[in-house]
Amino acid sequence: MRGSVALVGAGEFLPEMAAFDRGLLDASGSDRPRVAIVPTASYPDGEEIFQRWASLGVEHFTSIGAEVEAVLVRSREEADDPANAQAVGEADLIYFSGGKPGYLLDALSESAVWSAALAANERGAVLAGCSAGAMVLGGCQVNLRRLMLPWPLRWRAALGVVPGTTVLPHYNAWPEPFTALMALQAPSGTVVLGIDERTALVGREGGWQVHGEARVTVWRGRRRQRHRAGESFRL
Repeated sequence: MRGSVALVGAGEFLPEMAAFDRGLLDASGSDRPRVAIVPTASYPDGEEIFQRWASLGVEHFTSIGAEVEAVLVRSREEADDPANAQAVGEADLIYFSGGKPGYLLDALSESAVWSAALAANERGAVLAGCSAGAMVLGGCQVNLRRLMLPWPLRWRAALGVVPGTTVLPHYNAWPEPFTALMALQAPSGTVVLGIDERTALVGREGGWQVHGEARVTVWRGRRRQRHRAGESFRL
């Protein structure tokens, strides 16, 4: 059975996310879960930052009982490295941390690492993404390569794990008139998932549940719905 998908608004590897992440390990169905941390999205900020996110991920998931490996994919070339693909393919939880969503999408798209991640998810492994890592899992994502202005936004196809959606992380970190304007510019028919910080949306086969401190805002065209921790809905 296909594994769960977790979309996290922000807060990866923080102590307050430990209980949630233990739930992801349990959802993998493995007695000794193996975690692959993929910090690719942070690489444009420099090697030191990249290594820091890798270390934080390893420390965090080790502390809650997992066997953890940082898969150090810095580029599209390294995303095709067979050793990296094998490490991802053998994991029970694959976690894409935050940074630059466009860079992460360019590195992963049609790569060996991404093919391995999809195959792992098909056999039951959990796919998790935080911030930029969550954005690439939708059907499309806003292009943030240029100075981000409310009009006009540019959109591009993402990896499509959650088809027909786009993810706006850090939703509660911005004034809602601004994020609402972004949501209303999404391509026609796209469901916009505004995920607050330290909040996550976990789903499988169309059913989704909110976890964490705050809420998820769902835009279907001009119709807005709020969902708090414990609440479920379908896409």
